[in-house]
Amino acid sequence: MDAAALTLAAASRLLAKGELSSLELTQAVLHRIKTLNPRLNAFISVDEEGALAAARQADEQRRQGETTPLTGLPIALKDIFCTRQQKTTCGSRMLANFQPPYDATVTRKLQQAGAVIVGKTNMDEFAMGSSNETSWFGPVKNPWDLTRTPGGSSGGSAAAVAADLCLAAIGTDTGGSIRQPASLCGISGLKPTYGRVSRFGMIAFASSLDQGGPMTKSVEDAAILLQAMAGHDAADATSIPQPVPDYPALLQQSVSGMRLGIPAEYFTDGMQPEVQQAVDAAIQIFHSLGITTVPVSLPHTSYAVPTYYIIASAEASSNLARYDGVRFSHRCQEAKDLADLYFRSRAEGFGAEVKRRIMLGTYVLSSGYYDAYYRKAQKVRRLIADDFDAAFRQVDAVLTPTSPTTAFRIGERTDDPVQMYLSDIFTIGVNLAGLPALSLPCGRDQAGLPIGMQLIGPPLGESPVLQLGHAFQQATDWHHSKPVIVE
Repeated sequence: MDAAALTLAAASRLLAKGELSSLELTQAVLHRIKTLNPRLNAFISVDEEGALAAARQADEQRRQGETTPLTGLPIALKDIFCTRQQKTTCGSRMLANFQPPYDATVTRKLQQAGAVIVGKTNMDEFAMGSSNETSWFGPVKNPWDLTRTPGGSSGGSAAAVAADLCLAAIGTDTGGSIRQPASLCGISGLKPTYGRVSRFGMIAFASSLDQGGPMTKSVEDAAILLQAMAGHDAADATSIPQPVPDYPALLQQSVSGMRLGIPAEYFTDGMQPEVQQAVDAAIQIFHSLGITTVPVSLPHTSYAVPTYYIIASAEASSNLARYDGVRFSHRCQEAKDLADLYFRSRAEGFGAEVKRRIMLGTYVLSSGYYDAYYRKAQKVRRLIADDFDAAFRQVDAVLTPTSPTTAFRIGERTDDPVQMYLSDIFTIGVNLAGLPALSLPCGRDQAGLPIGMQLIGPPLGESPVLQLGHAFQQATDWHHSKPVIVE
C-alpha cells in the first residue's frame, strides 16, 4: 500500500481500524516530499520535526478515543496562512524571514481537528499570478508535465496534492487561485462562499475577494476539510455568522431532479476544443444521473476580467502599503534617509507582477480617476452578481469549464500579462459575486493533461455543489488518475 496516495477519507478509515498509524502515514508523505519536491518545488518549507511530533500526538489521542475525521492526517498549508511554528513568506522576498507571532484561524482549526501540518506550499508572490511563476522561491512545476505550470496562485498546493506530497492542502482563491490550479493539476478544489471560512491570519491580497478553501484528491475530501475550516470567527469582521452544515453527510443525498444551468457566455471561441468536448461529456454524465440542464444567461461575463483587475489591484495597493521596511518586512541596507528606506525596501522586496498591480491600483484610486475606474467597477460588480442571482432562481447550480485551456508551458505567458490574466476568465466572476464554486477533473487532452469543470452554487450553496461533484465522481474515475512524474 502506498500510504501517501491515500485520500483523506480512505486514510481516516484505515487509521480508525488500526491498520495504519499517523506516524507511518506522515513518514510516507515526508519521504515523498524529500524525493520529489526538489523537482517540483511545491513546498517553500517543510516542518519534519513538528509533523512527526504532531503525528505521535495524534496516535496517542486515537488510543485514548479522542478523534475527529482529520486526526493524524498530513496536510499542507499555502504559505499565506500565518503559522507560529514556521515562517510565512507569501512567496515574496518582502516576507522571506517573517515569523508570525500567532496562528491564522484556519491553521488553529485544523490543528485542533488533529491534522498534521507537514509544511507550507509555494505560491505566486502575494497570491498575484496564474502560473506560480512570480514566487521569489522559483516556479512550481506541474507533476503531469514538468515543463508546464501548475496554475496559480495556489500552484504549490495543487502540485503537492496531485503528486501525493500530502493528502490534501489548503489554498486561497481571489480570482480563481484554488480552482484554476486544481483544474490544471487534475484535483478537486473548492472556493467557499465569501465569509464562510475565516480570513483572520490569511495575509491579504484583495480583502473583498480573498477566500481560503480545500484542495483535495476527491470531492468527498473537500467536504471533510471544509467541515473543519468553516464557521463564524469573531476575529474576522466579514465572517458569516451562520451554522455550518454537515457537508460529508449531505454528500449522500440524491442529486436526481436537480437543475444545472449552462451559460453560453462561458463557452467561447478561444477555448481549447478538448475542454469543450470534456465538459460536453460531463453534461451527459449528469443527464444519466437524473439531472436536468437549463440554458442560463450571465450577460455581463465579458466585463468580469477588467472589473476584477481594477478592484483587486486597488485593494492590493491599500493592503500592501504596510510593507515599508520599518516593521516586519524586507529592509534595504544603508538607507540614506527615511524616504530612501521606503523606496528601496519596496523596490527590492516586491517582484515585477506585484509592483504592476500596486501601480495599477494606486492609479485607479487616485484623485480624478476614482469615479472613472474604481467606482464604476464596483457598479459592474453588482451587475455581475445580479446575473448570478437571476440564474439561481432557475437552477440549483451552474456548470462551466474551469480554465479555457489545459496547463501551459512555463514561460509561455510571462511576457504577456493580459494573456496571463485571461487564464482566469471563467473563475473571476465567482469571486466578484462572492459565490462558492468547485473545480473537479472531467477529462484529459491529447497530451494527457487534466481538464477541469466548474460547478458554481448560490451564496452558502456549498452543499449542492459538493453533492453534484461527488455524484459525478461516483460515476466516473477521472479523479483517480495520477501523474507519472518524469523529466
